[in-house]
Amino acid sequence: MELGHREQAILALERRSFAGPGAKERAIREELGLPPVRYYQLLNALLDDERALAHDPVTVNRLRRVRQARRTER
Repeated sequence: MELGHREQAILALERRSFAGPGAKERAIREELGLPPVRYYQLLNALLDDERALAHDPVTVNRLRRVRQARRTER
């Protein structure tokens, strides 16, 4: 089973870089129609989804490393 359109769009947004403060949050609202808090909840769940790993291993593995580093800091 493949990822849905929204899940693919979330990963695509994470591959991009954003200039300036608030640019990413603006893109989340405008392009995905989600509040940033909900976006990050969905993204976090996606990082544990093997379908996401199969779809975009570079992005998912990078984000997993970032998440683990933040957990380790706590």
